[in-house]
Amino acid sequence: MELILSTKKKQKEETQEQVENVVILGSGPAGLSAALYAGRAELSPLVLSGLELGGQAALTNIIENYPGFPDGVGGSQLGDLFQKQAEHFGARVDFDTATSVDLSSKPFTINTYSKKILAKSLIITTGASPVHLNVPGETEFVGKGVSYCATCDGYFFREKKVIVVGGGDSAIEEAIFLTRYASSVTIVHRREELRAGAILQKRAKANPKISFVWNSVVKAIKGKDGMQSVHLMNVKTSKESDLAADGIFIFIGHVPNTQLFTGQLDLSPGGYLITDIKMQTNVPGVYAAGEAADPVYRQVITSAGMGAAAAIQAAKYLEEVD
Repeated sequence: MELILSTKKKQKEETQEQVENVVILGSGPAGLSAALYAGRAELSPLVLSGLELGGQAALTNIIENYPGFPDGVGGSQLGDLFQKQAEHFGARVDFDTATSVDLSSKPFTINTYSKKILAKSLIITTGASPVHLNVPGETEFVGKGVSYCATCDGYFFREKKVIVVGGGDSAIEEAIFLTRYASSVTIVHRREELRAGAILQKRAKANPKISFVWNSVVKAIKGKDGMQSVHLMNVKTSKESDLAADGIFIFIGHVPNTQLFTGQLDLSPGGYLITDIKMQTNVPGVYAAGEAADPVYRQVITSAGMGAAAAIQAAKYLEEVD
């Protein structure tokens, strides 16, 4: 009898799953800032980093507008510093990815590729992913000329001709970075003027390796074993032409990674998580920060601030419900 009771007690203990105080989905500036603040609140936050520690910021060669680094800082370096500081205060980083969530009851359930996690509160910092052109040849030539990350792939285009599609800060930053390797960089933009900041525009226009094709869009990417050219169309005249190139880097925006929360959390028409000024979603105890909830600013510093705010509010929430 004692053996049976002991076995049942052991089985009961094994079935009792640990409930995390705070689970943070994503490890970009928002996620790791949230982890830092939650760690300092002694909540021992668990960060599900996904496959890319540091988020999109980690793929940026140099970040010049984050305070404290007058000479700029590498995106991956800044991500490493964020991680070390968060871990110093008790945050735990798990290189796993959430595959589904259930926010209908508490504790919340997060399923990953390897396990199930229960959480009293959740901070969503899943960021955004690059927008694709969705033209013929784009998927076919990924890794064979088509790229969405100059920092990752620029080295492979030494002394080659490349095209950058886009006109915002990211596009121009990456175009300037690519001049380190490429023999020439042609920026293709659908408008007559860039949307990037004035300083970046000035640098790009002064760079002898950079040229521009205005009022034009890419209609197709052509090649055989690898990319060889792009087919362009002028949006004003409808004139079409081919432009020879060895590679194309696409920077035309991002879409928020919020598909997991469709039907559970309020989303904007663009798919961004809707929060109040306290980073609270429509489900109490669930917060959102960074580019998954920010269609306007999308800067490292604003994402970090949103992450900090979300963690502060999560700590207050836990004090009230515990």
